[in-house]
Amino acid sequence: MSHIIHRSLKVTPPVAASAQGVWITDRSGKRYLDACGGAAVSCLGHGHPDVLAALHQQIDTLAYAHTGFFTSDAAEQLADQLVRTAPGDLNSVYFVSGGSEAVETALKLARQYCVETGQPEKTTFIGRRQSYHGNTLGALAVGGNEWRRKQFAPLLMDVARVSACNAYRDRLPEESEQQYTQRLLNELEQTILDTGADKIIGFIAETVSGATTGAVPPTPGYFAGVRKLCDKYGLLYIADEVMCGMGRTGTLHAFEQDNVVPDIVTVAKGLGGGYQPIGAVLVSDKVMEPLRNGSGMFQHGHTYICHPTAAAAALAVQQVIERENLLNRVQHQGNYLLQQLHAELAGLDFVGDTRGRGLFAGVELVRDKTTKTAFDPAHKLHAAIKSACLEKGLMVYPMGGTIDGQQGDHILIAPPFIIEQSQLDFVVGTLKQVIIRETAKAAGQS
Repeated sequence: MSHIIHRSLKVTPPVAASAQGVWITDRSGKRYLDACGGAAVSCLGHGHPDVLAALHQQIDTLAYAHTGFFTSDAAEQLADQLVRTAPGDLNSVYFVSGGSEAVETALKLARQYCVETGQPEKTTFIGRRQSYHGNTLGALAVGGNEWRRKQFAPLLMDVARVSACNAYRDRLPEESEQQYTQRLLNELEQTILDTGADKIIGFIAETVSGATTGAVPPTPGYFAGVRKLCDKYGLLYIADEVMCGMGRTGTLHAFEQDNVVPDIVTVAKGLGGGYQPIGAVLVSDKVMEPLRNGSGMFQHGHTYICHPTAAAAALAVQQVIERENLLNRVQHQGNYLLQQLHAELAGLDFVGDTRGRGLFAGVELVRDKTTKTAFDPAHKLHAAIKSACLEKGLMVYPMGGTIDGQQGDHILIAPPFIIEQSQLDFVVGTLKQVIIRETAKAAGQS
């Protein structure tokens, strides 16, 4: 019996014994191709020698030092790396231990910016429906996944809410892509006006949505329009790239492909590649200067911020990505993955959409392709697909509640950047077999 509080209180997962490259091996010796990077984390795969060497060297030198007393070379060098490779004036970095902490940090920093600039009446954020920003209370509050929020709703701050940017689900038949985008921007502007710009701290959104909707990219011009509205009404634009950032979509920051620079950016998963728990917040000069010239401090902190060992691992990961030009590889392999998903899966009876950007892909399943009606949640189709894939030695990231937190099923694919085309063929081929089998079962039960 396990004494760990596992994700399911009824099932203990298999024990992972070792991992190398794109493969994880369990205690029985069975191998699994990690086509989701755990949760879009393992960007370099497992056991990369450069990262392991950096970890050993750091532990031998300095494993930990509290930031109330010291900084460290590893943290300073990682900050230098991130600032050098970031666009615009994102010249300051705050290191935490993961994505939810990064979002909490961003929210508190944005609020303090308002206070330090003489706008203490700004107390509200605008978030999007069906978004996900983490499981801590602040992150859960700005997130829009109702299933995750429901039982904790009495504890959460009020947040203004606008529609997600999801053309597959929400664009009207008579709308062009441009008209749909403009409708979303009009909705955002009206929400700003209805809430009162003088009360709003900022707008937060995932650049490419992750776990709750399955790698939905924004429409062209959407985030450029968001940036203009934030500037027009004096709002901060916070980009949540915890899952989609740090190279996952083919550029180091996903927002680079949308020709915008946010005021605050959260990153985590691909930052350290899973070798150590780490996240970060990249902050513009616009946000930091009032704090530097005002109180002279950011009123926030955790025990493990700027952890030297975590920073050393993340620095090694980022150096490998840059040195080996893996962003080009993500673009190339990502194009191949999306082409294969479309070619092999789009024609299946119960596949509604294949989408994504770079090595960040999603497959949405539907009961009826014409109406886009979802399968009955009682079938737990996503769970059946996950289990069937694991039987065949494949790890993917299926989720339910794609549409509204309850209805809908999708599969997220986010493999390591080092994955080979033959391995992608195995991913798509295996997924095709499983989808055909499990959707037929669910359809037969309806």
